[in-house]
Amino acid sequence: MENNDILIRLRYALDIKNTDMVEIFKLGGIDVSKDDVLKILTKPKESYDDDDYYEDDIAEDEEHIKCNNSMLESFLNGFITFKRGKQEPKPGQPDIPVPTKSKESVNNMLLKKLKIALALTSEDMLDIFENAGITVTKGELSAILRKEGHKNYKQCLDKYARNFLKGLAIRYRV
Repeated sequence: MENNDILIRLRYALDIKNTDMVEIFKLGGIDVSKDDVLKILTKPKESYDDDDYYEDDIAEDEEHIKCNNSMLESFLNGFITFKRGKQEPKPGQPDIPVPTKSKESVNNMLLKKLKIALALTSEDMLDIFENAGITVTKGELSAILRKEGHKNYKQCLDKYARNFLKGLAIRYRV
C-alpha cells in the first residue's frame, strides 16, 4: 500500500478536513498548502489500469505529489500533536519530532502512531480489527507493536494496515 493511499484512507476514516490536514502537516514540521494537500490526496495516473478502455475516464494528473516515508511519519507525528496537544520538550530535545531514519515497516509505524494519537488500548485496536472482519490475537498485535529488532517483532502486512483503516472508518464514521 502506498503512503498516499494511507493518507487518503486515514483522512476518510477520521473525517479530517483539508485545512486540518495542512495544520497537521505543519505540526509535523512540513509546510504544505491546501493545494499541495489536494495533490497528495489524489491517486497518480499510473495506479490505474493500463487498459485503453479506462483512459478516457481518468483525468491527467501531472502535478501529483508523492508522499515518502519521511513525509508520512511527519504527518503522523503532527497528528499526535493535533489530537493530544503539544508536549513540552525535555532539555536538549528538538521542538518538532525529527522523522527517524529507521527501516521499520511503514505499516508498523502507522499502527503505533495511530494508537498513540487516538489514545487506543490494545483492546480497542483488537475491536477495530474485529469490526473490519479480521481476527488478530493479542500476541500478534503485541508483535506488530514491538520495536524492530526485538525477537518477537513481526512486520505488519498491508492486509492488516488496510483492514485497520477500514475498521477505523467503521468506528468513527458511523
